[in-house]
Amino acid sequence: MRDLGVGFGYLLRGQRWVARHGRQYGFGLLPGLITLVLYAAALVSLALWGEDLVGWATPFADDWSSPWQGLFRGFLTAVLFVLALLLSVVTFTAVTLLIGQPFYESLSERVDRDVSPDGTAPESNLPLWRELWISGRDSLRVVVRAAAWGVLLFALGFVPVLGQTVVPVLAFVVTGFFLTEELAAVALQRRGVELRDRLTLLRSRKALIWGFGTPLAVAFLVPFVAVFLMPGAVAGATLLARDLRGEETEEDGTRARAKEDGATC
Repeated sequence: MRDLGVGFGYLLRGQRWVARHGRQYGFGLLPGLITLVLYAAALVSLALWGEDLVGWATPFADDWSSPWQGLFRGFLTAVLFVLALLLSVVTFTAVTLLIGQPFYESLSERVDRDVSPDGTAPESNLPLWRELWISGRDSLRVVVRAAAWGVLLFALGFVPVLGQTVVPVLAFVVTGFFLTEELAAVALQRRGVELRDRLTLLRSRKALIWGFGTPLAVAFLVPFVAVFLMPGAVAGATLLARDLRGEETEEDGTRARAKEDGATC
């Protein structure tokens, strides 16, 4: 249970770090704003022309009598928009991280240098195109895994009582796990940790990951909020990645020295 609080603490520490580094925060907002504009344009387009798209895709209903044709196509249009909205929530982080790879890479390195006792940060030494390829490939794999869980949870949602109580909580927990993986990947990929090893590392401290990712998943339901939290989330995930890897921070060293001084006294 302690790890739940520690994970949430990293989320707060990340937000505090970007609040103290205004320039890094400003740069970190740009990718999220770009992604938000693209997603908003896509959803508005779907709202305007979704009915026409459904009509084109269901020619067999052209001869149906009223009101069945309207009800059927209206239902499909609503389902299409809801699915698009859910997909935008699931993929928002991955797309933002892909667009903002150079920004978030720089931010993560700054966090590492700031908290590292020797003021250094791990470097990938890979060309930008290679980093983008690895990030895009791994993000797609994570989205596929998250989608598989989404289908399962969607099906369980039809179970009476369980679907209205336990399943929504599980959905946030699962979303939080994959969200944390995407965010921590910025720091862990720079350390040469492959996707499979990253997932194993995260599963070894599930409570820590849930404490960080679950409240973030709730906040990220509103993409506009996600834009402003994203820089701090990347900073917090970098601190979390250091914990997972057992890397000491300057704060840890200060606490250890304070304990030693207290013991000496």
